[in-house]
Amino acid sequence: MKKFIIFFLFCFISFSYAEDVKYTTHIKPIFESKCAGCHNGLEYEEWKAAVSKDPNMKKDMVGMKMDTFRSLIAYVTWPNTGALMRRLDNGANVKDGKPGNMYEYLGDTKEEREKNLEVFKKWVPVWKLGRINELSLNEILEQNKIKDRY
Repeated sequence: MKKFIIFFLFCFISFSYAEDVKYTTHIKPIFESKCAGCHNGLEYEEWKAAVSKDPNMKKDMVGMKMDTFRSLIAYVTWPNTGALMRRLDNGANVKDGKPGNMYEYLGDTKEEREKNLEVFKKWVPVWKLGRINELSLNEILEQNKIKDRY
């Protein structure tokens, strides 16, 4: 019985912590220190047009704008469903084990990257790498709950 109570408390505390992860207090500081150097510029459509004119923008690490809550959640939910997760994932969720192309920028060490990734995973309601057409209706509805995690 004692083990059951300890297990229950652990699950409750873990679940409560996951619900408490917010953009302003947890995600924004990581984003500002690790991502904003490149992702503070153009809105997505402007960025796509600019890259088509100057392919060196990608090489020069000029990324699309993600420096506000609204712009960042567009890469979790519609219209770019799952893009943030695909880019930040450590490779544990794909067959080939290859990390996303932005995983390396989450930290200077593997430990720091994993720690920051865990914060993002707790912030995102459903850590799925798929695009909108690959998710179930329930997963899409769950993803939209991120809008309450400002």
